[in-house]
Amino acid sequence: MTLLKTEVLIIGGGVTGTGVARDLALRGVNCILVEKNDINSGASGGNHGLLHSGARYVPKDFESARSCRKEGELLKRLAPHCINNTGGLFVAVEGDSENFIANFPHFCEKCGIPAKKIGFSEARALEPTLSKKMIAAFAVEDGTVDPFRLSMENIAQAQALGSMLLCHTKVTEFKIRNRRIATIRLINQNTGEKTLVEAKCIVNATGAWAGEITEMAGISINVVLSKGSLLITQKRITKHVINRLRPPADADILVPGGTVSVLGTTSTRVDSLDNIRPSVAEVDAIIEDGAEMIPVLGTTRYLRAFSGVRPLISKGGSGDDRAVSRDLALFDHSENQVHNFLTISGGKLTTFREMAEKASDMACQKIGIDKPCLTAIEPLPQSRKWSVPGISPKTWLKQNDPQDVLLCECEMVPKSAVDQVIDYITVNNKKELAHLSDIGVRSRVGRGSCQGTFCGVRIAAHMYNEGKMSENQGLENIRQFLQERWKGQQPVLWGAQLSQAEMAEAIHCGFFGIEL
Repeated sequence: MTLLKTEVLIIGGGVTGTGVARDLALRGVNCILVEKNDINSGASGGNHGLLHSGARYVPKDFESARSCRKEGELLKRLAPHCINNTGGLFVAVEGDSENFIANFPHFCEKCGIPAKKIGFSEARALEPTLSKKMIAAFAVEDGTVDPFRLSMENIAQAQALGSMLLCHTKVTEFKIRNRRIATIRLINQNTGEKTLVEAKCIVNATGAWAGEITEMAGISINVVLSKGSLLITQKRITKHVINRLRPPADADILVPGGTVSVLGTTSTRVDSLDNIRPSVAEVDAIIEDGAEMIPVLGTTRYLRAFSGVRPLISKGGSGDDRAVSRDLALFDHSENQVHNFLTISGGKLTTFREMAEKASDMACQKIGIDKPCLTAIEPLPQSRKWSVPGISPKTWLKQNDPQDVLLCECEMVPKSAVDQVIDYITVNNKKELAHLSDIGVRSRVGRGSCQGTFCGVRIAAHMYNEGKMSENQGLENIRQFLQERWKGQQPVLWGAQLSQAEMAEAIHCGFFGIEL
């Protein structure tokens, strides 16, 4: 068994966990980040990608609204390569509450959030697809953020500064001595390799799984599991983020991202994290509600649906999950007689940096390090060149090396980018074989119109040619990759679109002899 020693062990590889790793690394703190699956495999990879202006929370959650405002502006300035500053609109339609509409600008002003009332003609000039039944519109400073790029750049800088990343590695046991976690047992879920870690402080940043981790230390926290389902359109519907001007409900946000838009989200309490996926009924409800705001959403083609689980910290009771605060929750488990253990949860994607700062402050206090946070002033470096979806292959070839073949034409991912990702996975994740899903997390492979049908085969073939795969590894890789994409495709397929999917399945089964 391998023994590792570190100052801080971070559990959870979402945007908060990677944010903590970067924050601590910038302070010169040695840390290890452990993730049982892959980066952003939880809520950080199952959201709109919305960079909140804070306006959504002004009616009931002033603290979250102000935090979103402050942190959103910081991200725009310090991580522009992860941000698309689209701007946003809040739109009300016939039947929406006039009292809510009237109070909205006053709440925004109280929170210091710009919200400009605009006329119907101006709103439709900005977004022609808006409903003709619109009765009010306000311009706000929403934007979009790529959560995968954000997390990858966070951990890339942390690693460059000496931190360690262990993906596909699960925490199996805490050993507590003298009211401290003395050792942490880990197991690599791919290789079975076991590791023992000694850390001065442990940060639990596992989101929806936070309660499972605290239970290992005999501590209970009240985590509310709220499932949200979203739909991805085949094309980009709007230029701006569009919010329904009403109390938060299903299908009231449309977020543009790259060549597509993301519509949602629902809020359904679940008791288990097993088999989290959208249902056909949810898809139908989202489309019906979204079409009230943007009618074309009722007839557009959807690529896939997906679900994520929000880690909300409740102070008791059941009731509406939307009423649970989106503000962060930071627990010092010294109160539970475990003095080197803390949990950070709740919050929003937009406020991850603030969450990481507060968790890092507490961790530093516990290990006796007095160094300030730098993430509010230090720009987030860009570790590598990222693909740019939406341009034609002809245009791309004019701007790049013509020998650098495009392996994913939907999302413009070239061979050089795939090779870079494969090398990273092999070295940093200590994997002999990079899986297509690993590549998809670190690029836009599989996210375009074909949903991996063509690019999955191309990349597998490339890996065979480069000696990165052998025997039946590629076939199993393709099968697993396409099965995962199918989970999201299945609820949105109807008619001719379903026939096309079945034909694609038949082609794969016939050519490769695999069962999907």
